[in-house]
Amino acid sequence: MCGILGMATVAGRSVKLSDEGICRLRELLSHRGPDGAGLWRSAGSGGLGVPGQFVLAHRRLAVIDLSPAGAQPMVLDDPALGERGRERYALIYNGELYNDEELRQELRAQGACFRSLCDTETLLHALVKWGPEGVERLRGMFAFAMVDQVRNTLLIGRDAMGIKPLFYHAGLRDVIVASEPGPILEHPEMTAKPDLVGISAYFTTIRRTMGERTLFEGVKCLRAGEVVEFRLDGNECVIGRRWFNEPSPQPPPTGRGGRGPVVRDVIEDSVRRHLRADVATCSLLSGGLDSSIIVAIAREHSNGELRTYCSGHDDQAERGDLAYAEMVGAHFGTVHTAAAVTEGLFTERWPEMVRRLGVPLSTPNEVAINEVARRLRADGQVVALSGEGADELFGGYELPMRMAFEFEERRRQRGIEASGHEEGEAGGAFQLMSNAWMTPEVKAEVFRPEVWRGLEEDSALYEWYAEEFDACARLCGGSGLQAHLTFHRRVNLAGLLARLDTATMLEGVEGRTPFADTHVCAMAERMPMSEKYQLEGGLSRTKIALRESFRAMLPESVVVRPKASFPLPFQAWMKDSVSVVGRSEFARTLFRDAAIAQVMQSPGTLWNLAWPMINLAMWGERWWPMGSRSRPRCV
Repeated sequence: MCGILGMATVAGRSVKLSDEGICRLRELLSHRGPDGAGLWRSAGSGGLGVPGQFVLAHRRLAVIDLSPAGAQPMVLDDPALGERGRERYALIYNGELYNDEELRQELRAQGACFRSLCDTETLLHALVKWGPEGVERLRGMFAFAMVDQVRNTLLIGRDAMGIKPLFYHAGLRDVIVASEPGPILEHPEMTAKPDLVGISAYFTTIRRTMGERTLFEGVKCLRAGEVVEFRLDGNECVIGRRWFNEPSPQPPPTGRGGRGPVVRDVIEDSVRRHLRADVATCSLLSGGLDSSIIVAIAREHSNGELRTYCSGHDDQAERGDLAYAEMVGAHFGTVHTAAAVTEGLFTERWPEMVRRLGVPLSTPNEVAINEVARRLRADGQVVALSGEGADELFGGYELPMRMAFEFEERRRQRGIEASGHEEGEAGGAFQLMSNAWMTPEVKAEVFRPEVWRGLEEDSALYEWYAEEFDACARLCGGSGLQAHLTFHRRVNLAGLLARLDTATMLEGVEGRTPFADTHVCAMAERMPMSEKYQLEGGLSRTKIALRESFRAMLPESVVVRPKASFPLPFQAWMKDSVSVVGRSEFARTLFRDAAIAQVMQSPGTLWNLAWPMINLAMWGERWWPMGSRSRPRCV
């Protein structure tokens, strides 16, 4: 797991920034890679163009092959071109490949020679041998940037589940890519400007991206499963895109014992692969179904003791996360640690995280995840397994699933046979409003009139949700409840994975998600909905296949336990943080004075307004502090 930074310009030009300046930007990612740093600048010799057309920089978190052989940027010659082929390819990479051994065997059979045990080298050979199509063969979490000096291209890609982030800015002649927006925006030729649509989307959804859109104007997020090639052999940067790795529609196999053994086998295989590391590996444990399944499997496949960690508010509740996690840890004989989050810790850590990340927090739970990451890293643990993905793949959210079921039932009873974009509009609007932190009517009273007019009453947000739901319906072969669950996977899960990445990588911890795996996803999305979610007689059954498949391995109290997720009483904890809204010039450019006054007076009661407003005010102080000459204009 690492932090990556790349720059490129068109043929005949060089990246202007000095090595010292590049290293300054690279060090903004040092928390993502505390174990090493690297820098590569294209030499331009042997007919490969002007020196310095490409620059790649890297911060390393050493997890596989801790030797210098795994250092990045990693370069590869093209012997067929002689001198012209020296350092033809250069790669920076953030992630892990869980089918590394299989890929190496295939690449060796085709003539590849390996100098390390690091999966970075596997990815480099795969891209050289198979081109962008090679991404289709990868099973893992990744974001990468690869230079081909002969073709004058910069290729970037991101895993199909969207686990590892990658951001970029593409101008007419120049490209910058990075693991976080910060290094892009701190480039001396860039100016941080807020994106009003991104801000409004965050205000409604508490997600920091909307497709490729971010909170910053001109900074884009590479979408899950997207590969982009920047062709830089002319006077202008030419961009080509492609997508890959959506689950196939064929039904999954059913063994002699029914679907259960297949579910267990696929998930056990994923957990086993996610355990591969040359450093200490532990597991996050909330005491819920998902994390308990991972711990049960990991305990069987771990050499020696397994450490588990839980975070949350210590309210002394017998049925809370901390108590359940301690019980499950004792059941499986793990070395368990509780990282409690107090009001004081929450109030202090929240603005610290916004400052370091350069973006608002998504959910309050991000503080709890960060605290548990800090605690386990202090214990010498580097890799942590986590349960994200099970709810979105197997139907774990009771209320959203119930609401989607009832929505589809109403449509069926009315005999609506919508198709195409009409279906997307209906399903997208439902998903947006049923999960929104506030309605458009409320936003119209919170945002300043000129801001709300500039947003055209959130037309861009509604359009994106319609398009995304339409894509989910096409992927599922039609509408219905599975389209809603696929939407949860493509949208909700993407936000949760981003939350895990930012909160853990701030402490130099690699978070791995065995459920958010392409093979697990393919199996789950081919299963009949009746094996994931049912609503009968007013009662919901969630994650049916998971509960039944792993019942024999887990305490019964865990199998039947309702969904919980690091709950924090943040509503009562915001009173000491709300003052930032009152003093924020940035907040006053967005919000009506009356809305600011109401939130400052009653942040706990108006928590759904206070949380995003406080976060945006903290974010504004990070980039556009009071009195700053670069004060942004939001309309």
